[in-house]
Amino acid sequence: MSKQKLGRGLGAILDDVEEAYRQDMEGNHVSVKEIPLDKITPNVYQPRKHFNQEALQSLSDSIVKHGLLQPIVVVKKDDGYMIIAGERRFRASGLAGLETIEAIVADFESKNLRELALIENIQREDLTPIELASSYKELISEYMITQEELSDIVCKSRSHIANTMRLLTLSDYTKELLNLGKITQGHAKVLVGLDVQSEKLIVDTIVGQKLSVRECEDLIKRVKTQNTNLDAKSNLEKSETLYKKVDEVVLKVKKCGFNIKRSGDKVVINFKDDSNIEEFLRFFK
Repeated sequence: MSKQKLGRGLGAILDDVEEAYRQDMEGNHVSVKEIPLDKITPNVYQPRKHFNQEALQSLSDSIVKHGLLQPIVVVKKDDGYMIIAGERRFRASGLAGLETIEAIVADFESKNLRELALIENIQREDLTPIELASSYKELISEYMITQEELSDIVCKSRSHIANTMRLLTLSDYTKELLNLGKITQGHAKVLVGLDVQSEKLIVDTIVGQKLSVRECEDLIKRVKTQNTNLDAKSNLEKSETLYKKVDEVVLKVKKCGFNIKRSGDKVVINFKDDSNIEEFLRFFK
């Protein structure tokens, strides 16, 4: 399967939008419309899943007071429109009780929608680490590119992309706390690789005792040492139980007249002759 190429990129696509908007202002081209909110749906490729309600309310109050300073960007979809950029403005306008919103109606090919939404949001600073990791994963999967190639596209180091994507291996419980800001990305990074039980124990301790990242690292070291000791103890107890069962069998065989003994992890039987061997074999039939 040939590798799908990323399109012209966010800058080039938005340049087209700006040009369309300029033409509209000059009266040469109609590209900006007042569209009913109920005719607009979010972009299905929008990586943002969490919207800060306080920030939305603040933006809503600003829209009521000053109006919408920047139109959202949409494309035609079925009998309505789909948002390409500006979902926060769209949501805030709904909170403000507005029935319509000013929107730039852009003419994008559908194959560019995911790229536009993902790259535009990756370049924002307020994505949660999990949303950013999911965006990286989607771009790599969608366009079958390497982390190295993605690092060139989004201007981030490959190690940053790799470390961010590793956050997706955390439990849903931990990822939710990270999205809510209960733990930081620094905390989350050092949790990667723990078993689920240890991860939850440490996460709850971070939240409950407000641990720093350094304190979290120290706690993880102690937990790993404790788990190692517990594993060693468990293995020793298991070994002792097995040897006890072996000794019981040896004693039983010895009582039947056979020359048998255990030495460490070896069991030695000395047979007198062939008939002694045959008798031994019948014993275990």
